[in-house]
Amino acid sequence: MRPGPTAALRSLAALAAASAVLATAPPAGAAPGAGPSRTAAATAVRGGNVLYSASGRCTVGFNATKGGRYYAILEGRCVGGAQDWYADAARTVHAGVTEAVRFPGEDYALVRYTNPAVSSPGEVDLGGGRHLDITGAARPVVGQSVCLPGSTTGQHCGRVDAVNVGVTYPEGTVSGLVRTSACTEPGTAAGRPAVSGSSAVGLAVGGSGTCASGGTTYLQPVVPVLQAYGLTLH
Repeated sequence: MRPGPTAALRSLAALAAASAVLATAPPAGAAPGAGPSRTAAATAVRGGNVLYSASGRCTVGFNATKGGRYYAILEGRCVGGAQDWYADAARTVHAGVTEAVRFPGEDYALVRYTNPAVSSPGEVDLGGGRHLDITGAARPVVGQSVCLPGSTTGQHCGRVDAVNVGVTYPEGTVSGLVRTSACTEPGTAAGRPAVSGSSAVGLAVGGSGTCASGGTTYLQPVVPVLQAYGLTLH
């Protein structure tokens, strides 16, 4: 028996209502009220990229995570007392806030990403759309090969010459640094990631010389930073 006109109209209305619910429902597995996906974010900050504050700019060494939160590891002397960080030079895309600074004594800082529209891939930017996936962290040893990737300055490599080195600044002494023969040009060292293969080794925190004449670069090792705060590179 075929349904009458009234029954048919009711069926069509029910189908339309069901379609509207499906169209507005979140994807399977999505948490209610969840923000934008970090992997689908419009702005990405990788190791070797720059974060900006009202007082200047600092290079991100590596990205790390702990308990569902995401962090950038930077040079502490560069971060100083800055609190708010942005993904663009015009400071219109807020990226995060300073959570810890260690300088002097050590030389690193943590910036916690707070904007879900800014992603933090576990990669180092090599320039030209190329990225190095960081698979872990390693303690530097004398004789080990180490490279300083750069998205604009290119990659420069050398070897670890000494570990547990101290460097004195006007603010005080930084201990436990690594001295390498990897060169950097003046003004380009601070905070750059240092890698051995696909392993994070440290952050470039200073140096001398040039790549034309040969030089020395000092690294803040990254393993003590990860251990101090329970962070994991991702």
